[in-house]
Amino acid sequence: MSQNGIHHVTAFSGDATRNVDFYTQVLGLRLVKKTVNFDDPGTYHLYYGDETGRPGTILTFFPIAHAAPGRVGIGETQETAFRVPRAAIGWWTHRFIEKGVAHETLAPVLGEPTLRFRDPDGLMLALVGTEAAETDAPWTGAEVPAEHAIRGFHGVTLLLKEAEGTAAILTEVFGFHEAGREGAATRYASGAPEGGFVTLRAVGEFLRGRQGAGSVHHIAFRAGDDAEQARMVETLTRTYGLGITEQRDRQYFRSVYFREPGGVLFEIATDVPGFAVDEPVETLGRDLKLPAFLEPHRAQIEGHLPEVA
Repeated sequence: MSQNGIHHVTAFSGDATRNVDFYTQVLGLRLVKKTVNFDDPGTYHLYYGDETGRPGTILTFFPIAHAAPGRVGIGETQETAFRVPRAAIGWWTHRFIEKGVAHETLAPVLGEPTLRFRDPDGLMLALVGTEAAETDAPWTGAEVPAEHAIRGFHGVTLLLKEAEGTAAILTEVFGFHEAGREGAATRYASGAPEGGFVTLRAVGEFLRGRQGAGSVHHIAFRAGDDAEQARMVETLTRTYGLGITEQRDRQYFRSVYFREPGGVLFEIATDVPGFAVDEPVETLGRDLKLPAFLEPHRAQIEGHLPEVA
């Protein structure tokens, strides 16, 4: 169960070029896959992560030009946090000042130094300084020095009316356990080095979230393979009576989706086959990749999409 945790986080953004520039140049992540939304091929699906796009490092976007801004509320992800070496927090603070990145004052959260900031579309993010991240090998293909580079996800914070139902899914299905409390927030840990934390913030009656640019669409949790995913689906169906979608082939993983009791859209994604299934690791993210069923429409799709790096 130690490898359970977050597989990826998917959000909406506005302009695609601005999105690529921020996540690759400012944050230093690697664009590991440039493809399209399989359910809406007129929209990019951009994946950022470490060198190979390992589960637990992947933040993805559906960029929609001129998209209306989203609003964080109950039933949504409030914050997505990355891991950096504890000693790197000061460097990142200076970088955000230099790059004009909107950020808050450094503050401890459950004993860890946390630097909250927003991307150009207002998506709430954070860098969490951890000593455990210091020994992890970073992606070093950008201008961020290796000793300061992001090492995958720390975790996510979900904003909920009440947390009990969501906590049951995390602990009984995904293998998390309670790991700390602070005010209205309860942290759950899976033991995974990347993407190992989910914090539930129960706030009672509050505005519901509205999706748009700068909001998270869904959180994906890891399953090692199809068999492990099927076991999770059986538990969700039999024990919790939740409706689960059929398995969908996303080319780089296979997925099922459901609404957890707090209203957040959850996905269970397999670790296999990974992002090198259709291009070498050395050239990940360089070319537009399409699944076989969309290849016959490549010219039309490429003609509709804006040019990005």
